[in-house]
Amino acid sequence: MKKYIAEFFGTFWLVLGGCGSAVLAANFGGEGNPLGLGFLGVSLGFGLTVLTMAYAVGHISGGHFNPAVSFGLFAGKRFSGSDLLPYIIAQVLGAILAGAVLFIIASGNGALDLSGSNPLATNGYGSHSPGGYNLFAALITEIIMTFMFLVIIMGATDRLAVGGFGPSAIGLALTLIHLISIPITNTSVNPARSTGVALFCGNMEIIAQLWLFWFAPIVGAVLGGWFYYQFLETGIESRPLQPIESEPRD
Repeated sequence: MKKYIAEFFGTFWLVLGGCGSAVLAANFGGEGNPLGLGFLGVSLGFGLTVLTMAYAVGHISGGHFNPAVSFGLFAGKRFSGSDLLPYIIAQVLGAILAGAVLFIIASGNGALDLSGSNPLATNGYGSHSPGGYNLFAALITEIIMTFMFLVIIMGATDRLAVGGFGPSAIGLALTLIHLISIPITNTSVNPARSTGVALFCGNMEIIAQLWLFWFAPIVGAVLGGWFYYQFLETGIESRPLQPIESEPRD
């Protein structure tokens, strides 16, 4: 049970911290105000949530915080299929709670605007892409970004990788992914993250586009996990995604 609580808590922090930085702080004080986090700040917000939670609870659950990562680690022979569904349920529930908390906080000053293209830091394509990118561009972006994310995760947590630095590499990878893909899809690479905020955005078009942010990240993650296992695996026992060596706890 501890590992499912860790996944719930970690995904809650990822969505609250990452999406919260976008909704509450990205444009704080208006365009050009130096107090606003801006593009780089939001990217760091997402990366830091994964980094901090991987160190905090990664030794308990493996630190997935993302259904696509769970699928990818399963494809890469790093994760048991029997835990796949419970992990995904815990992750999605954590993301939904974070979406609800973010909605409540963002409504606190009466200025929350849900009429934009990406309310509550939602993901989308076409008219809901920050840069107006179409479905095909969004599909390719999410597949490739998640593919690379899994290759980095698998490599950074391999037995022969430098010990203790896995979460740092993974957090920085997620930061870079956001720097690349925020203009295209507002960056998902995480079906739970997309779902948690979409349910509270009040826009059925965005909810109708959620299928892409389940399909593409999972496809990319499975391909990434499989690729690493087939072509880059060291051939010796590898540790799960965590900063210290211990098996995930029940």
